[in-house]
Amino acid sequence: MSTVELAEERAPAATRLGLHLALLQLVFSLLWTTYVIYLPKLAAEAGIAPSAVILILMLDQAIFTLADTAMGIAADRLGRIAGRFGIFIALVTAVSCCAFVALPFAAGSVSPAVFIALIAIWALTSSVLRAPPLTLLGRHAARPAVPFLTALVMLGYGVAGAVSPYLGVVMRDYDPRLPFIISSAVLLLTALGVSRIAQEGRLAAKPVTAIADPKPLRGLPLLFIGAMVILALGYQLHFSINSSAFYLRFAKPEDLPWLMPVFWIGFNLVLFPASVVVKHRGGLIVMGVAGLLGAIAIVIAEFAGALNVLIVAQFIAGAAWGCMMMSAISAALAIGSTGAEGKVTGLVFSALALATFARIAAVAGGLQKLPDYAPLVQWAPVACWLVAGAGLLAMAAAGLRGRGASPP
Repeated sequence: MSTVELAEERAPAATRLGLHLALLQLVFSLLWTTYVIYLPKLAAEAGIAPSAVILILMLDQAIFTLADTAMGIAADRLGRIAGRFGIFIALVTAVSCCAFVALPFAAGSVSPAVFIALIAIWALTSSVLRAPPLTLLGRHAARPAVPFLTALVMLGYGVAGAVSPYLGVVMRDYDPRLPFIISSAVLLLTALGVSRIAQEGRLAAKPVTAIADPKPLRGLPLLFIGAMVILALGYQLHFSINSSAFYLRFAKPEDLPWLMPVFWIGFNLVLFPASVVVKHRGGLIVMGVAGLLGAIAIVIAEFAGALNVLIVAQFIAGAAWGCMMMSAISAALAIGSTGAEGKVTGLVFSALALATFARIAAVAGGLQKLPDYAPLVQWAPVACWLVAGAGLLAMAAAGLRGRGASPP
């Protein structure tokens, strides 16, 4: 069978994998939202002081920071044998879901230490749902199809971000046990679907397309991850801390659930057009340009004199973040194309978790409320996206020069 024929045979399987991964991202992100909504109530039932809840959230992100890279490395080692890889995802996900479902049932009957241990087990094992499944895309999907499939996966993440504010309003008064059970059951079924695809023969074969020479990028992975940390920090500070304050200049607090999703609408709408650009120009270039445009959008949001102007600025900022996220995963899979797809992708998710940890720590310390540090929090997102965007464009230029100097 020729390379072209094999690619055509495997294309439907790769698309089906992308759809499963999109659903996986959607369900897991909503599960995280459910967890954050109910954590204060569950912690109180477990005898944990309200002031410690934010420390638990920081613990979660610290675990994610370490576990995402570790799971990515494990995926690289197990990914050579698709059957074992599928079993690995299924078993670890089952443990994760069991620990998650146990939280609302155990909160009122166990010691605080046991309750926190359950959270730690869930956080550790849930990392199997991020980098490892995406490793399948980088290793087994045809190279030109990776940006489109990555956009499909990120669509699940973006839709979850758009509906999360509504969940916070609707679910807060419900008994947590039913939402925990339903979300875990759907997540487990989706992960089992990914596991089954991983065991199919078509995905067990070697990649069908020749991988472009990655030598120009070999010296850049650490710089790429460093830039990703800075971009993620800019997103966390802008969306999670500053955005609500922007809207409250023109709207009432009860309007926020309807206004905050504007960012995610921009995120979702740009994914597939941006994937076309990534396919032809590369992920680093798109990330860099998006960083610069996003910084401009934040500046417009800062000086917006009307709600309509602010909404447009937030839409553009969300679109920029969508380009960054989709391009980052595509670039990570390309950088790790020599067999380290899981490791590099895991580092991207670790960067996201580290930035979230920093944002929660800033909130815990009341940094945004201190007069001396308020301007820093206000303008840090602009600086983060400008610096990282310029750095990524420099990396892309260095990569292009390296390819031009390489013998054909």
